[in-house]
Amino acid sequence: MASALLIAILAFGAPLFAKGSEGWFGLAPCELCLWQRWPYWVAGAFALIGLFVWRRPALRLAGLAAAASAGVAAFHLGVEFGWWPSPLPGCQAPSSGGAMSVEEMLRSLAPTPNKPCDQPAYLIPGLPLSMAGMNLIYGASLAILAWRLARKEPRA
Repeated sequence: MASALLIAILAFGAPLFAKGSEGWFGLAPCELCLWQRWPYWVAGAFALIGLFVWRRPALRLAGLAAAASAGVAAFHLGVEFGWWPSPLPGCQAPSSGGAMSVEEMLRSLAPTPNKPCDQPAYLIPGLPLSMAGMNLIYGASLAILAWRLARKEPRA
């Protein structure tokens, strides 16, 4: 039971910290940053299910969800390093498109402010590890921890 609670706290803590970093540190998220948060909510929900029933499978699924966030983070790192472009339209820097008027450009902007996905957000200045890189490490570590804890749970 403690294993599932630990994974739930760690899973729910990741997107809450990311949201807090927007206000505390003034980091603007891009669309891929926001995509990385959703699997943590799923991981936390599976871990909460594991508090009551199916502890071993729930922890494995929580680990799989955390690994999904790490996968999105790895993709995001590739976009940041310029290895490939992001397919998400919200990740592109706004441009005039050549023949657009100012009114058309304003209408095409996203309703919420965002930034291009190829501009890394750094939590610690001078440390060459973006938020996407930190999330890759965190998500992979959480996945490994969840899978190891699931292995230690008795079969039910």
